[in-house]
Amino acid sequence: MGNKLNKPLNTMALLAGAMTVAGAVGTAAQAADGVLRIGTPLALTGGLADEGHKQALVWKMWVDKVNAAGGLTLEDGTKLPVELIEYDYQTDGKRAGQLAEKLINDDEVDVLMAPFGSGHTKIVAAVAERYQIPVVACVASSTSVYDQGFKYLFGTLAPNTGMTDSMVTYFQEHMPELKTLAVYGRDDVFPKSMATAISDSAKAAGIDVVYDELYAVGSIDHSAAMSSMKGLEPDWIYMTGYTQDLILGRKQMEDMGISAPIITMVTGPAYKEFTEGLGDLANNVTSSTWWHHATGYTDVPGVWGSTDAFYQDFLEVSGGEDPDYVHGSCAAAMEVVADATVRAGGTDPVAMRDALEATTLETFYGPIEFGDNGMNQGREMPMIQVQDGAIKILYPEAISDAEMTLVE
Repeated sequence: MGNKLNKPLNTMALLAGAMTVAGAVGTAAQAADGVLRIGTPLALTGGLADEGHKQALVWKMWVDKVNAAGGLTLEDGTKLPVELIEYDYQTDGKRAGQLAEKLINDDEVDVLMAPFGSGHTKIVAAVAERYQIPVVACVASSTSVYDQGFKYLFGTLAPNTGMTDSMVTYFQEHMPELKTLAVYGRDDVFPKSMATAISDSAKAAGIDVVYDELYAVGSIDHSAAMSSMKGLEPDWIYMTGYTQDLILGRKQMEDMGISAPIITMVTGPAYKEFTEGLGDLANNVTSSTWWHHATGYTDVPGVWGSTDAFYQDFLEVSGGEDPDYVHGSCAAAMEVVADATVRAGGTDPVAMRDALEATTLETFYGPIEFGDNGMNQGREMPMIQVQDGAIKILYPEAISDAEMTLVE
């Protein structure tokens, strides 16, 4: 892998006096070592760098808070400080797998945190499975990642279908004349799965899917697809991809005079980069997400006892920026690791895996309970819309703060 991989880009051993024992091997050495080592390949450069830095930010927040309290407290009263070891895999899936092996073999981590996205999560999970090291994914929702028979993979996001079914139902209630849908998705694991899910959900609800195509990763011109959709005059345009894909797609829609009463981009509006990059063009675009800081969970265990406690901490660290679902899910994933470590009585990877499988945990992010395939059980997930530059929650009703408006 070359000399560049020999040192972590950012290793946080944040408890003063905590010792790292080089060359420790096996469970006995880990227990004597007295440190919980968490490793992660992160996209700190490359196409997913924005997302990777979001993960890094909340993980550092969590490590800081845990170690400021002396570490995790095990049932016997032992304090277990936490060390986070991260490497930049440069948005290269093959490199992510190589670094996962390095973290396991050289850094002797006890648990892995998966990188952003379903495709790269699958690569890291396959490595972890070979070594029987638990891996927790906080930004992978495609069931294709979890249907591989992995026993050591657990994910805090709920399945994609929970998003698409509720969106179709909501849109039909608020626009009864909704008859046709155009679907345009990035040919990548998560975006493709969302495109497939919305197409299936729409067809099941009697909506005619008049356009259903994928675009290649790295596409910089969507004009041919946009021209085809324009001729079909759909009631609803649904585009999937990552932030820069969606910004480009929305701009090209405007340039070509393409519109529809409903324009959905998944998961663009969940990110501030989307609204900042589009300005007024972001208005009235709808999306779906797994979490929003308006969800008011209180009196929960962990370093953040409520959604608001996490929100206020995040505002301070981020300089006033709001957190999105990536921040929420990834911070909650660390709470899951802590809970499993305490119930396992330490860092034995098999005991931690068994504890993760038995997780039933309330967090500031919401309830987490893993199903047979390792995914968080489905729950009502927020549907959002950009209105006058701000993110508004349309659904579920309990946290809704706006009614849907159609695209002008």
